[in-house]
Amino acid sequence: MAASGETQTVSEYIVHHLTNLTYGKLPGGFERYDGSIVPDGGVWTMAHGGAEASAMGFMAIHIDSMLWSIGLGIVFCLLFRSVAKKAEAGVPSGFVNFAEMVVEFVDNTVKDTFHGRNALVAPLALTIFVWVFLMNLMDLIPVDLIPHTLMLLGVEYQKIVPSTDPNITMGMALGIFILMLYYSIKVKGFGFVKELTLNPFNHPIFIPVNLFMEVVGFLAKPFSLGLRLFGNMYAGEMIFILIAALFSAGLFWMVPAGLMQMGWAIFHILVITLQAFIFMVLTIVYLSMAHEDH
Repeated sequence: MAASGETQTVSEYIVHHLTNLTYGKLPGGFERYDGSIVPDGGVWTMAHGGAEASAMGFMAIHIDSMLWSIGLGIVFCLLFRSVAKKAEAGVPSGFVNFAEMVVEFVDNTVKDTFHGRNALVAPLALTIFVWVFLMNLMDLIPVDLIPHTLMLLGVEYQKIVPSTDPNITMGMALGIFILMLYYSIKVKGFGFVKELTLNPFNHPIFIPVNLFMEVVGFLAKPFSLGLRLFGNMYAGEMIFILIAALFSAGLFWMVPAGLMQMGWAIFHILVITLQAFIFMVLTIVYLSMAHEDH
């Protein structure tokens, strides 16, 4: 149900929940949702619907994804800063005990997987695991709660799960890719060029073939990393939205929809944790490969 009181169809309900709060520049001459024409030179504004967001092009910013991801990153920093201040010798308790378990778990995973020497990897792995987990955890909040509340306050669109936005997941994957490239050049030096050109066929005549295969494989790593997280979380959110749409199908569907919502939420706890773990482990593996100089 829209804030204006107009009834939404199921299709409109789904599209609305999958639309980001987008800010960008509409081109001159573009016809907006209310029939007005954007003057020459364009105008910077909030998009109203997918058509306007699409017209804004590459420079459009998903305000909701940016705010939620940065906000959850700040939550992570504050939580672990609080734990660090409370940590002391002796038996920990409460959240300090839980945080120490998480740190120990990530540290052991890094020791088992990373075969180089780099003081950055363990803190980076911990940050990725907790940050991605917190972003995924937003999927367990009832799908209508925050978007509908903000709509009543005048905010038309709101997606609260940053990991369902490919701009966020691919942005993180791009950061990992830059680290892979940096450490491959720093650790291997000219050996990185040899790895790209003389592997798997160790003969100069196969350099073009080797280079093509190695570059494709190298570039595929960040793409698979970002798209795997996005795809799994987006599918999970879609199921929540579809189940929520059943509540509008009549009283008969209220109880089944409630049970399905509860069942999927319980199962989804495993999914959000597993996806955070996979993103962290693949990051460690890729950085370990960047440090291996044969």
